[in-house]
Amino acid sequence: MFDMDRYAAWKKEIEGGRLRDADFTTLSGESTWHLATPAERDGWSYDEKLGLPGQYPYTRGVYNSMYRGRLWTMRQFSGFGTAQDTNLRYKYLLEKGQTGLSVAFDMPTLMGLDSDDPLSEGEVGRCGVAISSLADMETLFDGIPMEKVSTSMTINSPAAILWAMYIVAAEKQGGDRKNLRGTTQNDILKEYIAQKEYLFPPEPSLKLVVDTIEFAAKELPFWHAVSVSGYHIREAGSTAAQELAFTLADGFAYVEETLARGVDIDDFAPRLSFFFNSHSDFFEEIAKFRAARRIYSKRMKEKYGAKKPQSMLCRFHTQTAGCSLTAQQPENNIVRTAYQAMQGVLGGTQSLHTNSMDETLALPTEKAVKIALRTQQIIAYETGVTNSIDPLAGSYYVEAMTDRMEALAEEYFQRIDDQGGVVRAIENGFFQREIGEASYRYQKALEENRKFVVGVNVFDEGDDGAHELETLKITQETEDGQNASVAKLRSTRDQAAAERELTRLENAARENVNLMPFFIDASKAYCTLGEMVGVLKGVYGEYLEPAVF
Repeated sequence: MFDMDRYAAWKKEIEGGRLRDADFTTLSGESTWHLATPAERDGWSYDEKLGLPGQYPYTRGVYNSMYRGRLWTMRQFSGFGTAQDTNLRYKYLLEKGQTGLSVAFDMPTLMGLDSDDPLSEGEVGRCGVAISSLADMETLFDGIPMEKVSTSMTINSPAAILWAMYIVAAEKQGGDRKNLRGTTQNDILKEYIAQKEYLFPPEPSLKLVVDTIEFAAKELPFWHAVSVSGYHIREAGSTAAQELAFTLADGFAYVEETLARGVDIDDFAPRLSFFFNSHSDFFEEIAKFRAARRIYSKRMKEKYGAKKPQSMLCRFHTQTAGCSLTAQQPENNIVRTAYQAMQGVLGGTQSLHTNSMDETLALPTEKAVKIALRTQQIIAYETGVTNSIDPLAGSYYVEAMTDRMEALAEEYFQRIDDQGGVVRAIENGFFQREIGEASYRYQKALEENRKFVVGVNVFDEGDDGAHELETLKITQETEDGQNASVAKLRSTRDQAAAERELTRLENAARENVNLMPFFIDASKAYCTLGEMVGVLKGVYGEYLEPAVF
């Protein structure tokens, strides 16, 4: 029996005794317990809160055997220069034991621009790989059996177009689209909230996402059409609870729009996935992952009427926190990444990306990315944390934090509903203000030395060590070569066929039908990304964000 009187006396004694002059709150600013006890689990039900792994409400994991059955997919986010450059990096990573590919696109591609567009100048291949057409996609995966490798593509506004190119490239290899496995990030709502790489207004952008969900449900049964992404919300400065709530709210918005299209919940929900940030507060992050599974399963079952267990699974990819990396003493980033990766594993992630130590300075070198991959492999094969499923379950502290994360998320859901839903909350600036205020509070805590970053505002040695690292450099010759390739494509393709498919795409966009078949046909005709996006801009218009501060 828990002796509450004894605990109260103990608590009074330590509060009046010697305590460090420290801010005993989480990274997000939430209070923490001196000592979590059974008092935090008063009225707590094992079946309601936990259950068994692979069983509702999935707090302990989405699969019954978890890592005892299969390790998480190890992905390294990679892309730079031309498709040929990145193809060589992919083959290197697969040779070193990576088990899935994750494509990083350059800024022009993310913004729906061809490499030779004047607005692309100076950015081609700099922060990812340049993909302007099916020809680039074919080169990117040359010699890599697309039907056999799982691929994640971090692309949002033009996601449907890049996915169409991927499908066509795989079929030209001789693959069957029904066997393709992977994920398109394709989370346009979080672009308006955090990352700002949007092209069209919210309503037609949301329509394009639903097009991909509907198409995947019918044509690509193993493909995740959307990876609802809290990662970028957190990178923009949100708290853990905001990341959890805003991400799930976006996911529920996609569910509701797809249901409105007339697609049955159990026909598409099993292929939805999520993408979370693993920041630096160890237990807060683990609690966030566990709360996400519980909230999602309950909402899918009780509100949206899902019947299949697979429709209730919050399966997610995790990436260590890029915003936690420092240019000062960059080798410290190896340690940060290792702990953050461990959080993802203890939190039950399905796939994991570990950041490289030099990513605050440039795209990672081969040495840095190999260390990041080896970090995952050491966790998987040396630490023993994969031996037991959800080993932290039952911890008074972890369960109390999980319950609190769930409660904080539910409060946000209500505030969003009160404003008329996610799109209306985007339009009135709610998400942007909440994240901005959270980011300000954290920065103020750093400047006042209430929170610390080693090598930045504590244990600063003066010499940041960044100059000692050899970094990857993308040259002007790379951009010039890519532009020449795009020009050659336009001069050698069947121009009449390309123009015909662009006209068909425009007519389909005006008729408000599913555009995936038209993107596929336009890709086959080697229409470029910029040409297809240009057609859509002519129909949908472009989005300019209103001022919110």
